[in-house]
Amino acid sequence: MARHLPLICRRTAHDMSAHTMMQSRGLGPLSAGGGWIVDEALFRLLLDLEVHKARRLRYSVSIVSLMLEGSEVGEEASTASFAEGVARHLRGTDAVTSWTQGVLFFLLVDAEATHLPAILERLTARFQTVLWSAGGSSYPRTAVRAEDMLRQALDLLTLARNEGGNRLYVAS
Repeated sequence: MARHLPLICRRTAHDMSAHTMMQSRGLGPLSAGGGWIVDEALFRLLLDLEVHKARRLRYSVSIVSLMLEGSEVGEEASTASFAEGVARHLRGTDAVTSWTQGVLFFLLVDAEATHLPAILERLTARFQTVLWSAGGSSYPRTAVRAEDMLRQALDLLTLARNEGGNRLYVAS
């Protein structure tokens, strides 16, 4: 006869297996205080789960898409190293992923749309990026679904890039 674990034990076992999977892929926090570096699929899952949780608990979730301009664009190694540098300066609840074509995405838990310019200013000043473009979106202020947030952030990144860079546009 099969025994069923209590719900809390099943969640703990699931969380532990996800943690083990992330460590085996070389993903995870770089330090005790830093954010998580994850792959694109896990980032999408985290964003979706965080939006559902934010809906229940009534807090904000924001994302930023950031593209570095210049000679580093498209170089996977430099984008990954920039992601590592950014993750060190984020909170332990936040996540970073390298998207296609040199785009980074940040998942910022409990950050409102009005916080995004200050957060991005601190990060870009710290790394002395010559030219960058960024787009941002926030739940519940600008979008109610994770996919809408991703689309808004990418569309605004494209707009910022087309208008000369060193700009952050946040959906309104």
